[in-house]
Amino acid sequence: MKRILLSSAALTVLAGAAFASCPAVTVADPMGVAPGAFPQQFELAEFQGLANCTLTMAENPDIAAMNARIRGNPEMPALADRLPSEPLVVAPYTAIGTYGGVFNALSNATEAGTSDFMSVRHVNLVRYSDDLKTIVPNVAKSWSWNEDYTQLTFVLRAGHKWSDGQPFGAQDVKFWYDNLSLDPNVIETPKDYVLAGGERMTVDVLDPQTVRFTMTSPKPGLLDHFASHYAQGFQPKHFLGQFHPDINPDADTLAQALGFENGYAVIMAYYGSSDWMDTPTPMLAHPDKVANMPLDAAPTLESHIVISETTEGRQFVANPYFYMVDTAGNQLPYINEMDEIFVGESEVRLLKLVNGEVDYKAQALQIDYVPLLMENQEKNGFVVDLKPDITMPTFAFNVTSDDLEKRKVFGDLKFRQAMSVAMNRAEINEVAMFGLGEPVQYIGFSPTPDFVTPEWEQHFAQFDPDMAKTLLDEIGMVDTDGDGMRELPNGDKLVLNLQVATQGMSIKIVELVGQTWRDVGIDNTVKEVTSDEYRSAQSSNQLDVTMWEKSVPLSVVLGNAESFIPPFDNYFNMRTAMLWGEWVDSNGASGVEPPAYVKQMMEDVIAFQSAAVGTPESDALGLKLVEAMTGNLLFIGTVKEKKPIYRSAALQNFTEFKTASYAYYRTYPYRPSQWFLQE
Repeated sequence: MKRILLSSAALTVLAGAAFASCPAVTVADPMGVAPGAFPQQFELAEFQGLANCTLTMAENPDIAAMNARIRGNPEMPALADRLPSEPLVVAPYTAIGTYGGVFNALSNATEAGTSDFMSVRHVNLVRYSDDLKTIVPNVAKSWSWNEDYTQLTFVLRAGHKWSDGQPFGAQDVKFWYDNLSLDPNVIETPKDYVLAGGERMTVDVLDPQTVRFTMTSPKPGLLDHFASHYAQGFQPKHFLGQFHPDINPDADTLAQALGFENGYAVIMAYYGSSDWMDTPTPMLAHPDKVANMPLDAAPTLESHIVISETTEGRQFVANPYFYMVDTAGNQLPYINEMDEIFVGESEVRLLKLVNGEVDYKAQALQIDYVPLLMENQEKNGFVVDLKPDITMPTFAFNVTSDDLEKRKVFGDLKFRQAMSVAMNRAEINEVAMFGLGEPVQYIGFSPTPDFVTPEWEQHFAQFDPDMAKTLLDEIGMVDTDGDGMRELPNGDKLVLNLQVATQGMSIKIVELVGQTWRDVGIDNTVKEVTSDEYRSAQSSNQLDVTMWEKSVPLSVVLGNAESFIPPFDNYFNMRTAMLWGEWVDSNGASGVEPPAYVKQMMEDVIAFQSAAVGTPESDALGLKLVEAMTGNLLFIGTVKEKKPIYRSAALQNFTEFKTASYAYYRTYPYRPSQWFLQE
């Protein structure tokens, strides 16, 4: 490997360190070096002090060629001028990796089934360590709170650069917050996590590397949000800002020269209209304009940057300016390229996995795939591991259905109670989950916090078809035409349209539930649809029943209250009561006004976020949220399950996951930038 010393400025900082080769510390072999302040990683000065050495930096021998494939990037400077003066030093799990290789990823479509792969290259201000308890530095070097959790200050890394070589700093955090997250021309309604007590925060730049969030009410969970969420707390002001009218008065003129109506249209082309990071790049969204646009994709801080996108997939190369190094001084990532293909059909995706054509996958892998995968893993060079999933398959009835007769029935608690006890969760566990799951009710939090009393996990979760029939009789749902299926109270025929996307739930579970519902007289049809079709129907209030995996950890709720505010999650996850959500977003101007208990829940979750975790006040509010959500069965849980995690046998430095869930942002705690491929 070509060795390149740090810049003179960086060496001045480290003048007191002994000039000696640094030990190639790994998690498996710390080589006598004491742990740093945070597990499995060090700040540069900290590592050199603990190891009594000076770290000499090395670069990927192919990095210049990869830089040349990033359209718009300047000629690549020396490594010393690409790394921050304070890089993050990462201890690999088992070995110092080797450079090279192509990581093969599999997604459903551009914005469907992509979060798994997105998490592999993801970065944010902080992250959870792999114990899923400890928050550690990442893009930010450090952070601090004031006493009442109304001010959170981040210190960023000196000399950190975007993938195009431009400086990254506090202004990029403020730009993301003020000019994107809170600008209705970009994101129509602010996300809950950018608010505190329902009010906007103030983001102040204290110096080029220091940024402070100030809140009108305490929000200790804001840090947890940055540690676990896909939405990054920064965007490139130097690039996107040139198209924002508040930053550049000539933004519209510049945009029109590129063939766009105004600057906001260019921002949408690069950033999208939500916080989701896998919106189509101009290469896919504007193929007729992209050649005249300054870049194919907006600059990134992630480990890899997209250089090609079509309806078939995307290609990525390593970020030449990535801010992490290993304990031998090698700039990460080790893996040169990433190739993501889009396959909409679940059967074809499964076949590719069985054939060993994928390097890692967990998202959209259902438990019923396991026997076939296990049978082929040794022969085709991959490994399958079963891990608990924090979320579980969950059903919700559309209490704001456009069909007013359905709305009346779905909104009746007795109906939802009936449909819950009509489910045979023990059968679901045995048939669909090989007896590995745990039948429970949805309570809004997972794992179960200490403040939740035991009865809520089994609230109307027993299998009792006789009770279901009695409850349905009581609300006037009887079989009036003698076909064995119940009609609506007004005599209209009812056939539930159960549309299932296998990304969100096993179709086998839906079929089992559909049969037990028919057994108590509720007719239904099961139809598999794509994730895009499902989300479109959900967003337009067209589904009778929403079905997806759901539940979030306490730490996530502390930073993001959307799972307790109508429609009870975001576009990419499971929602219900879309018209309640419209009423909330429009401040009552449109939509359907939610009932009093929902309004109270919205107040309680904001108060819950402001209370110190573990105090009697916090515990009482948390239990009150469970009582409102579960007592009203807005969401009906099934079985906490185990999920397969798939990886190529060639993928190294891969550690055992604690959970297969999305909640901590999939692979993010397990440091994919130090994965490498060994054929």
